[in-house]
Amino acid sequence: MNATHIVSLTIASIACVTDLRTRRIPNVLTFGAALAGLLYQLATGGIDGLGHAALGWLVGVVFFILPFALGGLGGGDVKLLGALGAWLGPGDAVWLALYTGAAGGALAIVVSLANGYLRTAIQNIRLLLNHWQVAGIAALPEITLERSEAPKLAYAFPILTGLVATLWLR
Repeated sequence: MNATHIVSLTIASIACVTDLRTRRIPNVLTFGAALAGLLYQLATGGIDGLGHAALGWLVGVVFFILPFALGGLGGGDVKLLGALGAWLGPGDAVWLALYTGAAGGALAIVVSLANGYLRTAIQNIRLLLNHWQVAGIAALPEITLERSEAPKLAYAFPILTGLVATLWLR
């Protein structure tokens, strides 16, 4: 385990605790972590390191921007994935996003089952897919984070889980 792994785990752990307590991930953490990752990679790898970090940040953001734009994910989650991508680089940012998605899906099923919401969640997925087929990919306001009655997930937990999987399995 190297310094970037330790820093990344620390960032994700702080975000997880904050998100579980307040349902928010502070900008000072996400923007600060992204800037620190860019500067660290510049200091240790020069311009190539900076480019690697910037591409990692971009990959992290791009993977989660569509779910955010469709109202299914908070902005702090997108910024956190970008910040971690700046520390890990683009290749690991891809794996982080994939493992995070798997962990988030599993957590959503568990939370839905625990709250008696699974049937409604499945109906909402069908409704969304039908909406996309007719209207194209666009948010469906009645099932976005802001308006839905669905149980809310602190998504920093699946991000931390995805990070652990990325670091362990790579």
